[in-house]
This record gives sequence, C-alpha cells and structure tokens, in this order.
Amino acid sequence: MSLLDNPVFVKTEARQQIIDTLQANKIPETYGLRVGVRGGGCGASWLLGFDLPGPADEVYNVSGVRIIIDRKHLLYVLGVEIGYETGGFTVDKIDSNK
Repeated sequence: MSLLDNPVFVKTEARQQIIDTLQANKIPETYGLRVGVRGGGCGASWLLGFDLPGPADEVYNVSGVRIIIDRKHLLYVLGVEIGYETGGFTVDKIDSNK
C-alpha cells in the first residue's frame, strides 16, 4: 500500500474521536474529515474539519475514516499523522528519513 492509497495516518484515539463526533452530532455519512493547509510559506497552518467533498477533492478511506484532501494540498499533507489528545486533534508530519 502506497502513500497515495493512504496519504495520511489516523491514530487509534483520533479515529475513535472522529467516529464519536460524527455520530454524536448526527453528521451524514457523505461528510468526511478534511485535511489540508491554510496560508502559505512560514505562516501555513493545518486545516482539519468536517466537510463535504467537492470537485477538486480526492476522497480516501483511511482506517475506516473518510478523509477529504483538496488535490492542491495533497503534496503538503502526504505522510501526516492525525492524533488526538485532551483538548483536540493533533497533526504531525512524519519524518520519512527515520
């Protein structure tokens, strides 16, 4: 399985939190977790939120979670790991050289 099949990783605790949030808020199955970047250069920040896919998006099933990534953001998010800690989600870029 390549990074293009699973461009991001979802930790177990994040997966459960995503599923719980979708169910608790009765969010339809057509929605997914959007992963992307906001801004650019040194001021870029991670973008996470529940959304519907649009025509410029790729949709993936990662560990049972529907992940939506805008094609323009794909190179920036390849290999990120989505986690969850008390207070919210975390996004870490995994160092492929380790």
